[in-house]
Amino acid sequence: MKVYVLVDNNDGDGLSGEWGLSFYIEYKGKTVLLDTGLSPLFAENAEKMGLDLNDVEYAVLSHAHDDHANGLDTFFEKNDHAPLYVAQGYDENCYDLYDYGFQYAGIPLGIMTRHADRIIKADPDMYISDGIRLLGHTTPGLEELGLQEHMYLKQPDGSYIPDDFGHEHSLVFELDDGVAIFNSCSHAGADNIINEVMQVYPDRKIVAIIGGFHLFNKDDDYVKAFAQRVGETGVEAVITGHCTGDKAWNILHEELGDKVIGFRTGLVFEL
Repeated sequence: MKVYVLVDNNDGDGLSGEWGLSFYIEYKGKTVLLDTGLSPLFAENAEKMGLDLNDVEYAVLSHAHDDHANGLDTFFEKNDHAPLYVAQGYDENCYDLYDYGFQYAGIPLGIMTRHADRIIKADPDMYISDGIRLLGHTTPGLEELGLQEHMYLKQPDGSYIPDDFGHEHSLVFELDDGVAIFNSCSHAGADNIINEVMQVYPDRKIVAIIGGFHLFNKDDDYVKAFAQRVGETGVEAVITGHCTGDKAWNILHEELGDKVIGFRTGLVFEL
């Protein structure tokens, strides 16, 4: 499989980045788009990289936050056929809590109606094509992580509850020598996510986990403990950027060595 990073926080190869993430993935003759970043920038970069978004056969939204979903209208304009797979908890109800109150941080308002004919709510365990699987979270107590991150879900009655990340799922590719996991922000914890996938594939190795790990706001001790947990899973490659943060990336590299690889806008790699 071949992976193109259309958008990451870091610029690269003459391409501009932004706080967001988007991957264009070629796998066994199929093309998958994972996320659309914070703006139409992902489409501009795809064109500069010689990639045609109308070639995408499957689109996946990793979770319902704006920095991964704000380019969706642009994608639907560029591509007239690919379904968009979202997790069961996908909705227009994600908020961050600040000192001044709650602020909307979710998908573009109205998009569920505008593109209802293109959006599929995926089952928690679902193949979208041969060897391409979506897995929802099975780790209990994830609302505690939502509380720690000050992330909430607005309820129909106007109240707010801690986010349990039911709107987040992992995109898993079955390779000849194991499986590769994509989870763009890993709000459930990359270590938890690896273990979730290992439960589904007990006899296959985890070739790589690719995505952001939401460590930019964590202290050094937290990141070191996280690195130890990830190392204990036996994952072979840790390919990360976006919300991991440069400081945390350096700590991960110190703790886990060269299995930790950074990505940037414009990077192309193979697995």
